[in-house]
Amino acid sequence: MSGQKTALVTGANKGIGYEIAAGLGALGWKVGLGARNDERREEAVAKLREAGVDVFGVPLDVTDDASVAAAARLIEEGGGLDVLVNNAGITGGGPQEPSTVDLARVRAAVDTNVFGVIRVTNAMLPMLRRSTSPRIVNMSSSVGSLTLQSTPGAETGPISVAYAPSKSFLNAVMIQYAKELSDTNILINAACPGFVATDLNAFHGVRTPEQGAATAIRLATLPDGGPSGAFFDDAGEVPW
Repeated sequence: MSGQKTALVTGANKGIGYEIAAGLGALGWKVGLGARNDERREEAVAKLREAGVDVFGVPLDVTDDASVAAAARLIEEGGGLDVLVNNAGITGGGPQEPSTVDLARVRAAVDTNVFGVIRVTNAMLPMLRRSTSPRIVNMSSSVGSLTLQSTPGAETGPISVAYAPSKSFLNAVMIQYAKELSDTNILINAACPGFVATDLNAFHGVRTPEQGAATAIRLATLPDGGPSGAFFDDAGEVPW
């Protein structure tokens, strides 16, 4: 397919990431499905191919330098990259009350949700810089909004000193990327999927993965000249 765009979605073997891959594939895109688990990744790839998606599996552990470098080589050999969706993430487990938290939980959340995004983004940037309409989407969460966290009565979930702050950290990092890339055609934004029923929250969410994927798909397909360095959910911009 002439002019076909290629996207990489991390953590895409299930849940929101899978639906982002499916949605971009339905638009005619070639999709790299990034996931750590070989069996689950290949099962997801097979399912998407049955649905007519042009998809390929990308072995990818966002916390591992060698794995990320190998993924970048695989995608480069396949022709390059137009869109990166940094979807892989963890909660860090519970409990997360700050006075009693096991620091390993905080460390794990930041390693995946922040350092992992930086690691993957930097590995993919050389390819994105060569794209005609490059986009980066970071899957964040409204629980990372300091405005909402400090607003009495706002729904921001349970007390969380690992997961929520990791998303605040991710948002701050994204702004710095937007500043650095402001003289390029790369648009980078953060997406909040809402409270989606996934195994991340033991399926307690009230939205479907398809609904949760919608904002990320919109940001991945922004027209040239679209916003960059902003934070969105289905309703519009999310306050910092």
